[in-house]
This record gives sequence, structure tokens and C-alpha cells, in this order.
Amino acid sequence: MRVIAGKFKKSNLFSVPGKTSRPTTDYIKELIFSVIQDCKDQTILDLYAGSGGISIEALSRGAKFATMIDFSDKAIMTMKKNIEKVKVSDQCRIYKKRAVSFLKKSEQKFDLIFLDPPYNKNLVNKTIATILENEQLNKDGKIIIEHSSHEQLSAEFAEKVFFQKKNGDTTISIIQN
Repeated sequence: MRVIAGKFKKSNLFSVPGKTSRPTTDYIKELIFSVIQDCKDQTILDLYAGSGGISIEALSRGAKFATMIDFSDKAIMTMKKNIEKVKVSDQCRIYKKRAVSFLKKSEQKFDLIFLDPPYNKNLVNKTIATILENEQLNKDGKIIIEHSSHEQLSAEFAEKVFFQKKNGDTTISIIQN
């Protein structure tokens, strides 16, 4: 796993050990960042963050600050190693929490919210609903969802989806506020 663009380009990152985490492929990262285009000076929320690779990619491309959420001890340990490796500890905050629990207690708003929950666990729609109910997306902000192609977005979000692409078992959906 590596950073594909920006100031940390070609930096190799650590993956979460074991088989509980699914690193975002280079192809999917390219797709996401080609659609959102600019993340310069944006605030990032990375839910189900795993290794933190997507946040580090955004920081590499000019994002201002990344908040990373995961409940796994292995993921937290891996995020810390990756943050240390690219020297961005002043631009990150890590919380060991369940994503929905964090969202219900946080009053922060974000420009870009990345959401990559475990596949087929019915977490996608619940998490999106919580983000929108709590108004945690800034004006013109985006929710970028990497989800199982078998787990469809709820019809209530259909009008907010401005991009969707399926790639095998993975679908990328982007909702704009």
C-alpha cells in the first residue's frame, strides 16, 4: 500500500495486520480523487479508517486536517505508525470509537467524509443517516463511500448521489451536500 500522489507520493504505508481490513486499492484511490479533484485546505473525517491510508492520501494532496476513527486496536496501531512515517502528527487526530458513536457525540463539521465500513454489515446507510441528521457535512461537502456492491444506498439518499461507479465487489458512491 502506498501514497499515489502529492507530497508523500510513493511513500509505502503499513497495512493493518490480519484479514479484518481491506486496503483501498490504487485504482479506487485514483477514482475517488479524480472525482473530488481538490482537497486543498479541506477538513477530513475518515470513518472506519483502517490504516489511515485514505486520510494520508488526502493530506498528501493538500488537505488541512484529518480526523480518523476506528475501533480496532490493530488499526489504531497501524494508523499511528503511518502518521509517524510521513510525519503528519500535527495534522491528524485519532479516536478509538465506533463510527456512529463518534458521530452522535461530535459537533464538528467536515468538508470530506470518507466512509469505508466492513462489507455487508448494514453500516453504510446507518452511518450516512447519522452524518446527515447531525449536519456534520459543511456546505458543498462530500461523503465518499466505499461499499460492497451488494449493499445498496437507501432510496432516501438517491437525490444526493452525484457519482457512483461499481468495480467488481466494490462500489464508490459520492454524496454531495
